[in-house]
Amino acid sequence: MKILLVYPRYPVTYWGFQHALKFLAKKASFPPLGLLTVAAMLPAHYEKRLVDMNVTPLTDRDISWADYVLISAMAIQRESAREVINRCKKLGVKTVAGGPLFSLEAQEFADVDHLLLNEGELTVPAFVRDLEHGRAARLYAADGWADVRTTPVPLWNLIDQRKYATMNIQYSRGCPFDCEFCNITSLYGHKPRTKDAAQLCTELDALYDSGWRGGVFFVDDNFIGNKKKLKTEILPALIAWMDARDYPFTFLTEASINLADDEELMCLMVKAGFDAVFIGIETPNVASLVECNKMQNKDRDLLACVKRIQRSGLQVMGGFIVGFDSDNPSVFDNVISFIQQSGIVAAMVGLLNAPKGTKLYQRLAREGRLLEEFSGNNTDLTMNFIPKMDREVLVKGYNKIVATIYSPGKYYERIRVFLKEYNPAKSAALPLDFRYIMAFVQSVIRLGIIGKERRYYWRLILWSLFKRPRVFPLAVTLSVYGFHFRKVFEKTAVEA
Repeated sequence: MKILLVYPRYPVTYWGFQHALKFLAKKASFPPLGLLTVAAMLPAHYEKRLVDMNVTPLTDRDISWADYVLISAMAIQRESAREVINRCKKLGVKTVAGGPLFSLEAQEFADVDHLLLNEGELTVPAFVRDLEHGRAARLYAADGWADVRTTPVPLWNLIDQRKYATMNIQYSRGCPFDCEFCNITSLYGHKPRTKDAAQLCTELDALYDSGWRGGVFFVDDNFIGNKKKLKTEILPALIAWMDARDYPFTFLTEASINLADDEELMCLMVKAGFDAVFIGIETPNVASLVECNKMQNKDRDLLACVKRIQRSGLQVMGGFIVGFDSDNPSVFDNVISFIQQSGIVAAMVGLLNAPKGTKLYQRLAREGRLLEEFSGNNTDLTMNFIPKMDREVLVKGYNKIVATIYSPGKYYERIRVFLKEYNPAKSAALPLDFRYIMAFVQSVIRLGIIGKERRYYWRLILWSLFKRPRVFPLAVTLSVYGFHFRKVFEKTAVEA
């Protein structure tokens, strides 16, 4: 059996870092971890190839080689996934599809030969068993949740790691919270399901043995969903593993704001090699937090929480949303003020959308406010529902936010605010190699010589080099990120 695993293209987005990747001569930020894991669930005697369309073109020859083309995608890859399915149909090759897009929108893909919904650990074995006996059904779905302790090690040999900026790994699935706009709980449940320390270390061994050295993203939607297990089992094991190998990786992940409440947990994470965390701040508007059931962010000083996490040695990347029913025009200046004061350099601000599978989608459907399907990109000025605020006012206010926080003056000012308090762990400093040197040279040319931000760039570079040399590599990295962010929002402003 010949199986071609295909990961569709995603457009240029905020978190895609496509413009920044050019500085490192990389094609994509992360490899398709889901497909690499599903590949490991297929029988060893199957021939397997993987084409990530974000790093290499998918040819008709690739498709024709396969007995089945297995596709996994998110909502933002919908258009590309549709193209892949159509090409397979034209060439007479059967398709198998799974992942978030197909699990939430199965009815939109009637022409897919086999749909594997929900989690692969539950549906892939059943599909393979039936396929082996010549009786594969069209639809496979499962009740309940998978035991992630049975999840196999991803097949890293299927990709060229040199084309990616960062590798990824998964420790847990599910989130204990229930934000109205988020579909994670419908996809993966409320109770975090976790891998054991030995299993996690085995996966790190495989990544290490594959030759990777550098950043590793824990893709968990809330890494700290089970704090007790992290502190007593997982992080001590990670610390021992990293120490024994002289810290070959740096880790980043996603967490909730209550991370700031646990000094011990933050200390252990930094000691284990974590240097960055994404947190959904969403809004400084308390009424909007209550509206969307983001109760973990309510009744706390969000700014102080961010500062506490930063001082622990973790860079905070933040998500912000405007367009809640409770928002009024004052929210735009309030978001700008919060972002600038917090020193959250990578501040992703998006318009509220209602993905399928969310309580927000259900509520808006009842209220008759739903519009077209969700694009999967909440920074492209699209909304799939009718907002309470006048849409023209909302879009104008949104554009004011991003134009302000990503203007060179405000952006570089925010980097300084962050770096003045940030104290990176010594273990998080990877040795420089040729690609980083070339990236710095590229930054000097693109940002320091021909860039509009050159005076801000040189102020930051010289300040960090002479005042805070330990954060100099990060100062360069954040400067490059800014270049990407401005490119993304310049395109948005033109489309507006």
